[in-house]
Amino acid sequence: MFSKLTNPKGFTLIELVIIIVVLGILAAVAIPKYQDITSEAKEASGRASLGALRSGITIFYANAAVKTGTATWPSVADLGTVGSVMEQAIPKNPYQVDANAPDSVVTGVTKGVVVGTRGGWAYNATTGEVWPNTNTVGENNW
Repeated sequence: MFSKLTNPKGFTLIELVIIIVVLGILAAVAIPKYQDITSEAKEASGRASLGALRSGITIFYANAAVKTGTATWPSVADLGTVGSVMEQAIPKNPYQVDANAPDSVVTGVTKGVVVGTRGGWAYNATTGEVWPNTNTVGENNW
């Protein structure tokens, strides 16, 4: 009346539990390795943006020296004007939240000192220095 299965298919409960345990162990080892990726990506983006800003400011300074005979640093208004210092809009400071205008520049006086609550970058037009306008550890040493 009952036929005997000669070719049973599927996994037993023990096999499934072993697979779940192995996957859990792999996840526990892999997750800590990738938790720092976000902070590393922010740092790389911030350094790249800062490098682009510094290059644009230096090129503006050199062009002013060649064209007028007097080397002058760009003003904060020049930095914000597309095509004056930067060919595209100011890059965002990845450490500044969107509500605080991370793609804007404020007048800075001392490197490492945050100016107000808005502005992704602080710029000193008398020296040509630009730095992140946030107080995340380490970024003001870039």
